[in-house]
Amino acid sequence: MVEAKVAGKVADDVHALTTPQGGGREPATQPVQENTGRAGIAPVAAQAARPREAVPSSPAPVEQPFENGHGEPVVSPHPYAAQMRERRLAIEAQGRARRDTLLYLNGVTKSFDGFKAINNLSLVIEKGEMRAIIGPNGAGKTTMMDIITGKTRPDKGEVFFGGDVDLTRHDEAAIASMGIGRKFQKPTVFESHTVEDNIRLSLSGPRSVLEALVHRKDEAERQRIEAILETTRLTEKRETFAANLSHGQKQWLEIGMLLAQDPELLLVDEPVAGMTDAETEQTARLLRDIARTRSVVVVEHDMHFVRALGVKVTCLHEGSVLSEGTLDKVSADPKVIEVYLGR
Repeated sequence: MVEAKVAGKVADDVHALTTPQGGGREPATQPVQENTGRAGIAPVAAQAARPREAVPSSPAPVEQPFENGHGEPVVSPHPYAAQMRERRLAIEAQGRARRDTLLYLNGVTKSFDGFKAINNLSLVIEKGEMRAIIGPNGAGKTTMMDIITGKTRPDKGEVFFGGDVDLTRHDEAAIASMGIGRKFQKPTVFESHTVEDNIRLSLSGPRSVLEALVHRKDEAERQRIEAILETTRLTEKRETFAANLSHGQKQWLEIGMLLAQDPELLLVDEPVAGMTDAETEQTARLLRDIARTRSVVVVEHDMHFVRALGVKVTCLHEGSVLSEGTLDKVSADPKVIEVYLGR
């Protein structure tokens, strides 16, 4: 009852306010919504009927772009951080490239009393590759092999074998046991023993000299010795004392003794020096046969022999690489002609 009276009074007040003074016509107005409920509900309903303003939604998260191959978000780091990151990526890329090689020299330097025998030398030998190294006397060929075999430590630079073995941290004995064999220019054999005994004494394995000579040969060892004798062209000389071999045959025997140690990398220093033409030709064939199953680095001055090898050639000069490529390419290089072939 009270609510009805209040609603009636409100309606009278509204009529009085909207009626013009002086009896004129009523101005056109919007119809007032009928109050069908309690007092005060109509204004609330009108507010509820009004369209609400759109509330701006939060922006969707933007995905961070990622760099190809690294999965790291692109940011704007401090310049020093960016520089360190680039350096780290370069080192990682270099490591991946190194792991695909058998022998890896990078920026190697070695000085003797101020003279740089090796000067920022970089050289890569692939697995199963034979490489010929040429160059004038004093070019650093012997020092390079000394560094590879652990006889000499470089002043700086990297020397890795098999991708991840740092040769600068190992001595000669350890490096030889890893699978790097070296043949010096002058052959070193046991002249008072037969060819076969020389090879047997050199077979890899923890045995003393006496044990190697008196132990009974098994079939695997016999086959291995036969294979080495055949490779070195010494099958018919197996019972011959090493002292009675020719110079070339002694060279082959020493190569066979290295093969008995089953190296992955064979370093051969001037193998045909002092050989006859026939022996030189046979040596080229021998090394090509060996290179089918392992890597070989040959240091040589005889260009006819190098051509017979038919392999990639690296010319050293003053401790660094002067030219590299096929023998024809290197031989035609004006720098090589000037410092080496033209002399």
